Amino acid sequence: MSVKTLICIASASHSGPAPPDPSEGDPCALLRQTLSAALEGWSMLHANNWREAERLLRSTHCLVGVALNLPGAEGVEAADQFFRKHWNIEWVGGFTRAALAVPACRALAAAHLSDYYTHPVDPLRLAYTLGHAHGVAMLREQAQAPPGGAVADAMALTGNSAAIARLRAQIAKVALSDAPVLIWGESGSGKELTAQAVHAGSPRAHGPFVPINCGAIPPSLIQSELFGYARGAFTGAARDKAGLIESASGGTVFLDEIADLPKDLQSNLLRFLQEKTIYRVGATRAVAVDARVIAASHVNLQQAVARGDFREDLYYRLNVLPIDVPPLRERRADLDMLAQHFFRAYAAEKAPHLKGFASDALYAIREHDWPGNVRELINRTRRAMVLAEGRLIGAHDLGLAPRTVRGGALDASRVDAERAAIGASLERAGRNITHAARELGVSRMTLYRLLAKHGIEP
Repeated sequence: MSVKTLICIASASHSGPAPPDPSEGDPCALLRQTLSAALEGWSMLHANNWREAERLLRSTHCLVGVALNLPGAEGVEAADQFFRKHWNIEWVGGFTRAALAVPACRALAAAHLSDYYTHPVDPLRLAYTLGHAHGVAMLREQAQAPPGGAVADAMALTGNSAAIARLRAQIAKVALSDAPVLIWGESGSGKELTAQAVHAGSPRAHGPFVPINCGAIPPSLIQSELFGYARGAFTGAARDKAGLIESASGGTVFLDEIADLPKDLQSNLLRFLQEKTIYRVGATRAVAVDARVIAASHVNLQQAVARGDFREDLYYRLNVLPIDVPPLRERRADLDMLAQHFFRAYAAEKAPHLKGFASDALYAIREHDWPGNVRELINRTRRAMVLAEGRLIGAHDLGLAPRTVRGGALDASRVDAERAAIGASLERAGRNITHAARELGVSRMTLYRLLAKHGIEP
């Protein structure tokens, strides 16, 4: 039988009498003695206060915790902050009847505890409560674990789909070169994160990464912002100032939305790409700048060239190493993992009682087309984390259509099971269609139809 780890926090209460016989010894030791038979198979960690509990939880994975004397000597606010930080643990709390008469203590229990008891403790009831809390925590952890135990890396590059695997392979190759990179992708698909990944994997990783949104700088300022200016170049230029491109020397400059760069400045950028030098506004001396250029656009630059909105020679200078970032609708196999990743990343913002996603929410996430891509998924998840009223985020909290049950719950479950079986078989077969089809007992053509049905990349 596997050992279940329980953390016991015995913070002395300041609002009412302590549990029975506190003078006879350590409250956690007393609890261990009281529950010795009922908690067979449990390993108990002991902390005297929130600080000790923080230290223990940094090195030990716990699914369940019990706080004996709430709200504790430091008061409700300290307990609230602790529980908010460790929201992923199922907490059971102990109160005196006097403490539960305080509205702030009742609010603390409602917001953070899966269950509570009043002193004196009933050993059998507490043992059942902790066992139930552990079972709930196990179910949630299994439901939210990434497939294959995958570990999330950069937020928008998280996933196991074929599309994201191709992108990561491209990034690994492109990073080793020093040639210019042109990233294309729909708005919100993760172009800047892709650029950061290229920089992080390059020999310039220890140098600066300077992102510049070409569409966000006013036209009247963009030349001086990009290239800097010399003292006396214009009214108010009291000293020399390096531009953003110059500040990236030794590293990477990322020119986002390059299509918004005015045409008269495109020639200056072309000169920098060709000669690796720039001229500050009002200066007569060139400044050498050793910076790699990564540009990005959601606009098709070939079409912009054809319209006369973008210089053809600059396009070919930038488009040495092209990268296409896939939209989220082509990465449906990653959606569950991404949603869970963002839930963990923004956990500090969530409602205290919230523990994860309901099955109808995950289904709605997989069915949505995500026109706003990763940015839309982040925004919907963060909004739901603040506004959801239940313990799990539902489809309605995300603002998505609730799950439509086709032929009843059994049919809906069958669809989910089919999707999971196909995904698992593909992973075991190394994404080899022939081997996966043989394992599933279907033809290659049938498997291709199933892949299209479920939005899984072959």
